[in-house]
Amino acid sequence: MSTRHLEKFATFPVSVEVAYPKVLVMPLPQLFGRRYWAIAPIVEVTGQEGEWGSAVGQTRTIKMSDGGNMLETLTVIDQPNRFGYSIGNVKGMLKLLVVAASGTWSFEADGAGTRVTWSWEVTPTKVIGRVAMPVFARLWSGFAGQGMEEIGKALSAPAT
Repeated sequence: MSTRHLEKFATFPVSVEVAYPKVLVMPLPQLFGRRYWAIAPIVEVTGQEGEWGSAVGQTRTIKMSDGGNMLETLTVIDQPNRFGYSIGNVKGMLKLLVVAASGTWSFEADGAGTRVTWSWEVTPTKVIGRVAMPVFARLWSGFAGQGMEEIGKALSAPAT
């Protein structure tokens, strides 16, 4: 099966050393808590032991508002440059389109700030997923854009 590369980025006026740890531990319901057309928001994360990003192999279950869920496994920790994960055991509406995905969040200096890039390598289902992937890619981009807005809010919030 061929994969599809999806990517969204934004630049924020903070250093890589500030951006990386904040994004890594940002609660997923905060990061992706808004619906974007057919993509349901994340409402809960379960099964996570300790703070996210503490070790490669760490897992958690992501639950969506439409009843779907997926298992996320942390695959890469390269502080402060990037972290990566795989998505599997997809259930719910997304299962019709996606068999699995691997994601990467990368952080690089960009002028006086940091460019944060979120990318997905998506493996679509054989029939429906391949046909619907161009539409899904556009929806994913909008969903990812909302996430970047939330990152901007978190990075501009005063430290507590």
